[in-house]
Amino acid sequence: MVLSIVFADFQLYLADWFFLFFHSGLILFNLIGWIWRKTRKAHLITISLTLLSWGFLGIWYGWGYCPLTDWHWQVLEKLGTPNLPNSYISYLLDRIFGWKPDQKWVDGGTLGLTLLAFGMSIWVNWKKARSDDRQ
Repeated sequence: MVLSIVFADFQLYLADWFFLFFHSGLILFNLIGWIWRKTRKAHLITISLTLLSWGFLGIWYGWGYCPLTDWHWQVLEKLGTPNLPNSYISYLLDRIFGWKPDQKWVDGGTLGLTLLAFGMSIWVNWKKARSDDRQ
């Protein structure tokens, strides 16, 4: 009985770290993946899916909905983490740096940087498509 409880806690801690690294890596990729020629198409796909999740799934679950955040919150709640913010970026800033900036700044910065990265992705992918057409 005790062993199963310890194993369940271990799985939750493992899931917490998985989400922390995977989700943070995806966020980083969404911000800078457009830079490298080899990752541009994958970047356009991941950032488009992110924006679709925020907007389309947001119709039902609330603006900015992200399934990865939702799943990570479920793990953290089972681990007893109280008062989780609405924003994963706010959570990361607090967990990693101990910094709790105003939510409006976090939301504005998140949206602004994401839209900038999306625009850059469209631009570099369109530019490549146009240069391929010329050849």
